[in-house]
Amino acid sequence: MNLSQPSRRMVLASAAATAAVTFASPALAQGAARVVVIGGGYAGATCARFLQREGLEVTLIEPSASYISCPFSNAVIAGLRDMAQQSFTYEAIERQGVRIARQAAIRIDRAARNVTLADGSVLAYDRLVLAPGIDMRFDALPGYDMAASERLPHAWKAGPQTLLLRAQLEAMEDGGTVIISAPANPFRCPPGPYERASLIAHYLKTKKPRSKLLILDTKDAFSKQGLFTAAWKELYGDMVEWVGLSGGGKVVEVKADEKIFVTEFGEHRADVGNVIPPQRAGRIAIESGIADQTGWCPIDPVTFEARAQAGIHVIGDAAIAGGMPKSAFAANAQAKACAQAVALMLRGAQAPEPKLINTCYSLVAPDYGISVAGVYAPAKGLLTDIAGAGGVSPANASRAVRAAEARFADGWYKTITSEVFG
Repeated sequence: MNLSQPSRRMVLASAAATAAVTFASPALAQGAARVVVIGGGYAGATCARFLQREGLEVTLIEPSASYISCPFSNAVIAGLRDMAQQSFTYEAIERQGVRIARQAAIRIDRAARNVTLADGSVLAYDRLVLAPGIDMRFDALPGYDMAASERLPHAWKAGPQTLLLRAQLEAMEDGGTVIISAPANPFRCPPGPYERASLIAHYLKTKKPRSKLLILDTKDAFSKQGLFTAAWKELYGDMVEWVGLSGGGKVVEVKADEKIFVTEFGEHRADVGNVIPPQRAGRIAIESGIADQTGWCPIDPVTFEARAQAGIHVIGDAAIAGGMPKSAFAANAQAKACAQAVALMLRGAQAPEPKLINTCYSLVAPDYGISVAGVYAPAKGLLTDIAGAGGVSPANASRAVRAAEARFADGWYKTITSEVFG
């Protein structure tokens, strides 16, 4: 259904972004239980904070001194935002009482229940939470490897790649062609490639209006498709072209040195190329055997415990979460439910079935926002959409409504980053 009133959507988003996990639970036995969390993104950082509030001894393993946020990084690519606005430290988390291990986790001993860090130190745990995010599958698209990403950046992990793609756009002559290759599902942030295309189109319209943008897609359908395509026509005319799978949009090879995208129907040469490759769970989940043959981690939808190993929980982008998309909002919501489940299980209590909310905002222009919301609950071993509980922005909304949604997106970002890192 459509959520026809922006105020309703804002209330839903703000409530979900700031909701704390509160529950009555018996006190811990003597000595705090040890919980180790691997990964300091939206999922891991949130989970560590909520676990610590339950009197648990929490260690967050994160080698980076700061976290660079993927949400809103498309605005950095389009020159609308500074990279400094995307960076967050772990100082507030550490002040709260969470121990930060500034090392990479290189091995999990599932039998001994410990994690080995890059410096050789070993952390024992009573429960382990994996939030390793994603890795690019550089073996999945012929011609595209880590070296090729320096010519055709993916920019799907915010940081140097984000700035590289921005610099390439700035250096391109007016009249050039930008090509974005979008992968098959599942991948991080399903609407992300299309928001990126939108904001790059905004940049081209204002800075290099004779240029074109081509989206080559491995799918025939994508998140918020009707809203995006209508907005492209309204805002950018024939500047943006989307080619889906049935139209020959699947990229089967890239020639990075020549910036050529090869499809089953022909070749396309780019002046600036953005390859968003297939993805999988972060390395530690693969190497520890928590991920299955798909490259993602099956979980119990109530406790987020890995199907492959009791005592290990998986949240965020790495998890197979059924109908729940891989988004920052979803990661934050899962982290709170997982923290509740872990604390209860350590106390010998049963975790309740969660109901989780996801809201995803996309900017089509700086003052033009669209969104989708969903509510999810465990069913048949997966997190499943609750019919009629979510919806998308109205199709024929006024520009005032679209501008309001853009403001809501900014408010959501400030709220969630303050809760997770502030």
